[in-house]
Amino acid sequence: MNIFDRIAMLFRSNVNAVISEFEQPEKMLNQIILDMRSQLVKAKQQVAAAIADEKRLHDQTRQELKEAEDWERRAMLAVQQNQDELAKQALMRRSEHIARGDQMNLTWQAHKQETDRLKDSLRSLNDNIEEANRKKNLLLAKQRRADAQKRINETMSHISEKSAFEAFARMEEKIDANERKVRASAEIDEEFSGDKLANDFKRLEAAGGNQSAEVLLIELKQKMGVLPPATAVRDSRALGTGRQAEEEAIEVEEIHDENK
Repeated sequence: MNIFDRIAMLFRSNVNAVISEFEQPEKMLNQIILDMRSQLVKAKQQVAAAIADEKRLHDQTRQELKEAEDWERRAMLAVQQNQDELAKQALMRRSEHIARGDQMNLTWQAHKQETDRLKDSLRSLNDNIEEANRKKNLLLAKQRRADAQKRINETMSHISEKSAFEAFARMEEKIDANERKVRASAEIDEEFSGDKLANDFKRLEAAGGNQSAEVLLIELKQKMGVLPPATAVRDSRALGTGRQAEEEAIEVEEIHDENK
């Protein structure tokens, strides 16, 4: 089982733990991210070791080919010196290095492909962890909204209960009753305590205030032309009084003539 398989297994186990212990989603999701980042560090170390092995194989392959070139130069030097036997031995040594170099090259090519695959997997793992971290924040935001909505719904359900409105109604009735009692007590105190004569005069003064209001209203209507001016009213009253006196004088005179 390679490092990425172990990380996948760890992720699945942690997700199962979150589902079974959903009472603390933020804590559990944060722990998952921490575990995945920890495994990512270990994966980077192993990938780095694989890259180092790949580079070592590559260097060994190049070294074998370099050795083959060196033995070829030696063979050429032996030929120039008429040392054919030495040239043959140098060529055999060259062939050995070429064979080992070819084998090393095949091994290096296979290892390089595996290393490239590990690099891609490591980049994908890092991207997935970052995406998981962003999703974690979204999940936690959804969870907070759900909790807030739950608290609001619970509060509204308590407020909308019939008992709550009945309690308000009873309190309102109690306050109104207390207010009526206070007004009744004040009326009783005013009616049966203190100087009755003074209270009677207070009522008369209040009535006089109302008459003054009537007078003010009449004056306003006279000013507006709705009623005749005050002088016309007085003249009319005087004229009515004179006619009445004249009629009374005529009646007295008639009675006097009858008595004669």
